[in-house]
Amino acid sequence: MATLDFEKPITELEFKINDLRQMGSKRVTLEPEIKRLESKLEKLKNDIYNNLTPWQRIQIARHPKRPYTLDYIRMMTEEFLELHGDRLFADDQAMIGGFAKMDGQKVMIIGHQKGRDVKENVLRNFGCAHPEGYRKAIRLMRLAAKFNVPIVCLIDTPGAYPGIGAEERGQAQAIAENLRDMAGIETPIAAVIIGEGGSGGALGIGVADRVFILQHSYYSVISPEGCASILWRSSLKAPLAAEALKLHGEDLIKFNIVDEIIPEPLGGAHRDAQEVAMTLKSALLKYFKKAVSLKTEDLLEARYNKYRDIGEFIEKK
Repeated sequence: MATLDFEKPITELEFKINDLRQMGSKRVTLEPEIKRLESKLEKLKNDIYNNLTPWQRIQIARHPKRPYTLDYIRMMTEEFLELHGDRLFADDQAMIGGFAKMDGQKVMIIGHQKGRDVKENVLRNFGCAHPEGYRKAIRLMRLAAKFNVPIVCLIDTPGAYPGIGAEERGQAQAIAENLRDMAGIETPIAAVIIGEGGSGGALGIGVADRVFILQHSYYSVISPEGCASILWRSSLKAPLAAEALKLHGEDLIKFNIVDEIIPEPLGGAHRDAQEVAMTLKSALLKYFKKAVSLKTEDLLEARYNKYRDIGEFIEKK
């Protein structure tokens, strides 16, 4: 498993414990030493993972072994039927979606998809969707509304693809139209930031009635590196920018940007993806059980007010 810089003391201790286990025999027992090191390892994990800096949490959100959209679809749903294309230009592999069942509850599930290796990352464009990806997403949302099926949006992108071709095909317009049209989709929408929630690329499928965020995920108008490059003229200041941006769940709840934090195992979602998937599934089903009984006009009014209230401030004379 890939090791982050701040995790190296943990990895070294784990290797040492494994070496001692392999050295042990019937004649020589190393169990007391192994137990001592295991106790030390547990304390070390708690000390490190319970005192993570904002930048370290971003590194966990970007961990190469972190579960992606297709992993959550596999773990949370049955009978997933992927749908393709925006009916205008192409099928964007960085944005996937389709109908599925979640413990019998029909859902439309849509999300960004990254790759595990170079070949798949090229195919998925590193999770950075083109305009056709956002147009596919809104097409599927309209289809879900037609059949009164709730929508789940799984957000995991550093941002929308900024290439020349994407701009020529209307990247900004595609995202803007999604923001406008999602506000009026006549079915419950739940959005979940499962990894990176970067800029308009995240917000393009992020207008929802209920917004969840995984414990170590982040949601921000700009990446820490981008912010640091603008403010300090150096991406090396990214850790400082990460702290200033207040982009994790605890701060986002205070700002009324997200509604609920989904806890992760010690060390991140990749340590026990199944546990995280079941916790998220339970939270989604609990929300949908309540939301599907709402009148359409009440649902849309609550969604409208939710976003009107973000950023509200009072001027003191």
